[in-house]
Amino acid sequence: MEVRINRFLSEAGVCSRRAADKMISEGRVTIDGEVACLGSKADEASIVCVDGRPVTKVKKDILIAFNKPVGIVCTATDKQGKNNVIDYINFDERIYPVGRLDKDSEGLLLLTNNGDLTYRLLKADGEHEKEYIVETDKPVTKEFIDRLANGIYLKDLDKTTAKCKVKPIFKNNSDKTKTFSIILVQGLNRQIRRMCEECGYKVRKLKRIRIMNIMLGNLKTGEYRYVKGAEYEKLLKSLNPEGRNE
Repeated sequence: MEVRINRFLSEAGVCSRRAADKMISEGRVTIDGEVACLGSKADEASIVCVDGRPVTKVKKDILIAFNKPVGIVCTATDKQGKNNVIDYINFDERIYPVGRLDKDSEGLLLLTNNGDLTYRLLKADGEHEKEYIVETDKPVTKEFIDRLANGIYLKDLDKTTAKCKVKPIFKNNSDKTKTFSIILVQGLNRQIRRMCEECGYKVRKLKRIRIMNIMLGNLKTGEYRYVKGAEYEKLLKSLNPEGRNE
């Protein structure tokens, strides 16, 4: 089956569709010896090359859920030894993170070798949920919770956050807490920290516990597990509910 060349390259694990479009525009991609253009198509029988090197499609899709520790950088290119997520995991195949979780935060991070899956997950920003547990420097109030839930204007980004689900987490029958859960459908830079700062709070601890149907669960810090079976199929169905062949 023929697919657009940018999708072919992303599914081969070469790069994202956006990065593929750039390489195609630069004339670095050929299909059966001919320079590809945006919109060109290729199939399993095509000989696709990037910078003269043949591209082999990934044989098996990999998606892992990783419990990122604080201090680990979510990048596949900035080599910082053990502080780089790729070097830290030291996976035996080429994978890269889907989106980011800032250095000071911890919790669920997805990594894959499938550029098309990465594209769909990032494209889904604004549609699908990500859940976090947040600890602040002082007790949360109803006013604070309501402000977060109804959207906050972030001066640095010149954007107002979308409405979201927020609730305090009480422990030991206490009527005060410094901890709350928040479910976002946005992915603005350091969004939760910025939202709290606008309300006069500082985040002491931030942990992501869910991305769509993928749960962090009891996964230990610094460890990963494969996302597969029914969990993986449910994720794919959520990303492509109508079975579209883009």
